[in-house]
Amino acid sequence: MRQFATIATNAFMELVRQTVFLVLLSVSAAFIVFLANVYYFALGDDPKLTKDSVLAVIFLTGLFGAVIGAAASVAHELRSGTALAVLAKPVGRICFLTAKFVGVAMALTLLTGVNLVAALTASKLAFTSYGEPNLGALAIFYGAMALAYAIGGFNNFFLNRPFVSDTVFALAATTLVAFVAINTWVDTSYMFAEGYEGRADPRLIPAVLLLLFALWILAGLAVACATRLDLIPTLAVCSAVFVLGLMSDYLFGRHAEPAWRTFSTRVEELTSSPWNESQKRLLHEVVARHDANGSGRLDAGEAAGLSSEELQALKAAGLNGSLWARVAYTVVPNWQLFWMADALQGTQTIPGPYLVRAFLYMACYLTAALALALLLFEDRELT
Repeated sequence: MRQFATIATNAFMELVRQTVFLVLLSVSAAFIVFLANVYYFALGDDPKLTKDSVLAVIFLTGLFGAVIGAAASVAHELRSGTALAVLAKPVGRICFLTAKFVGVAMALTLLTGVNLVAALTASKLAFTSYGEPNLGALAIFYGAMALAYAIGGFNNFFLNRPFVSDTVFALAATTLVAFVAINTWVDTSYMFAEGYEGRADPRLIPAVLLLLFALWILAGLAVACATRLDLIPTLAVCSAVFVLGLMSDYLFGRHAEPAWRTFSTRVEELTSSPWNESQKRLLHEVVARHDANGSGRLDAGEAAGLSSEELQALKAAGLNGSLWARVAYTVVPNWQLFWMADALQGTQTIPGPYLVRAFLYMACYLTAALALALLLFEDRELT
């Protein structure tokens, strides 16, 4: 256990000392707050656009952080021979790789935490067409970031401490202090009429937590790729999984579910569906008999009324969902489950049970990703 903690801590500190990590952290936090001070001309939806943009920046920043962390922590050590020196001691490959993942996950958590503070600040400063950018609050936040760099420079020059890691930790502290100061003393409520506008939106906390779950899955996949690939190929693979996961519902989900639940039988939609004429005719006839609410498709209650003969006919016609789509839909992570930007409209909240289910979903995928990583690493020849 002590060896595991030592390797994980060293991996975390190694990532925090990377210059690219400091740049990624600084640029993302500064850009997130900048997004709250832009005129969107969105007819009153400016705060919502700000929150959507902020969550997107956090997600993309985490993707790059996961790939860079895995490449620096795993691929670089395998290539340089450091991993061989560690594994020559009584340290198993399972302990080594899982500890490396924990170190990457800790760095991602720090990155996402600082960006969350910036996101809460942005939600406080977001304004509609009736408001204007709050330059005073902007100066406080950017001044706090500059102070963090000054602290890092002071420690490096006078105390001979590493500049990058000290600056990263100083950024985490100074941005938090800046947020508290802005949230306490800067009043923007006069710009808005209702809702959470004019004050920091606490609903961003569970929304960002869900994104962190997704980033941990990406980190697990990145570690698996890093056991065999270098930085650029790892980034390519993770980016492909990222894009496929965002479109998972459209590419695989609607083909995995029964056609009477996913495809509408309205004329304009049925015409563009992938079925042949006999399949379309059968689907239209069956749905028309049971579609009580007129939605053009059957919900769970309406589908329960299908007779065994109708179900058999639909299955025989190939309308019961595709096996390949079900496999692909299961294998590819569905990032839409972690993207809850739409839940931040009005005064809606993300329910606690959903967070629990998302955590279990993440745990299952992460277990599979780490199992794949261990499988790829088990017979990797070290030099």
